Amino acid sequence: MKFIENLSTDPHYNLALEEYAFRNLKGEYILLWRNCPSIIIGKHQNTVEEINMEFVKQNDINVVRRVTGGGAVYHDLGNLNFSFITKIKEHNVKIDFKTYNVPIIKALENLGIKCELSGRNDLVIDGKKFSGIAQSVSRERILNHGTLLFDSKLDTLSKGLNVKRDKIESKGIKSVSSRVTNIKPHVKYDVDVLKFKELLLKNIFAYLNEPIETYELTEDDKKAIQKMVDGKYGTWEWNFGNSPKFNYKGYNRFKGGCVDVRLDVKNGLIENCKIYGDFFGKCDIELLEEKLKSIKYDKEEVKKALQDTDVNDYLGNVTKEEFLCCLFS
Repeated sequence: MKFIENLSTDPHYNLALEEYAFRNLKGEYILLWRNCPSIIIGKHQNTVEEINMEFVKQNDINVVRRVTGGGAVYHDLGNLNFSFITKIKEHNVKIDFKTYNVPIIKALENLGIKCELSGRNDLVIDGKKFSGIAQSVSRERILNHGTLLFDSKLDTLSKGLNVKRDKIESKGIKSVSSRVTNIKPHVKYDVDVLKFKELLLKNIFAYLNEPIETYELTEDDKKAIQKMVDGKYGTWEWNFGNSPKFNYKGYNRFKGGCVDVRLDVKNGLIENCKIYGDFFGKCDIELLEEKLKSIKYDKEEVKKALQDTDVNDYLGNVTKEEFLCCLFS
């Protein structure tokens, strides 16, 4: 087992590095890494269903999709992520969270932290979740990775992942709300997240009964990783457009009347739009509906599409901002 040191805090690069190591490097590896504020979406999830879009944009939180399933998780610099990339030991392997996370559990126990695997894929302290785990199997190899909430901003976590699901209907995998806790209050001596990373690494290799051996990324490795950032992890198409098809409904009542919007969104693009209400407009509402078709379901993109449109022509005394509230409430 080799350790890949990664000091980057860019989630686009970090997820690209992880997948590159999983699919291209021979041998077995451990990564311990951090991201700047980010929400990491599960492979099969509908991105807009998982995040509070306005809060995410206002707080410059990155949104990136990973290659493993499971639910959305929040990362910041107080959170430490771990990745184990190992060879399959037997044929007909199944997703197995218990076996592949024993090194983490034992390492935390050596730091005086009593924790356990709970449910399908959570690590908990006193019933409170501090780690969500996910796995992927490919070409006789397993990627097992997860979060370790050490000293994260839990209020930001809850606000960034707070979504009004009654407005969206999709077939995407939905995250499950859980009580969460940081690890730091449960550590008996004062350490920061970087010292915690150092101690965790030593204890993982001690459990594996192996010396810490480091793999240095080559220039070819780095170029290939950056290519994955540019072509995949840094793109809207992967992070948003890869979402399952979903239906959105938004309703509000304004001085100029009520507006009821229904959208069908596929691959992140508005495929169909219907607008209902008791407003008084002088132009055919179907013309406004057509303007929104094939547009990315993104507030800034919709604003651009409507920048030369006077919505009062279609919705009477309903303003453009009020209409946008119905589209992205």
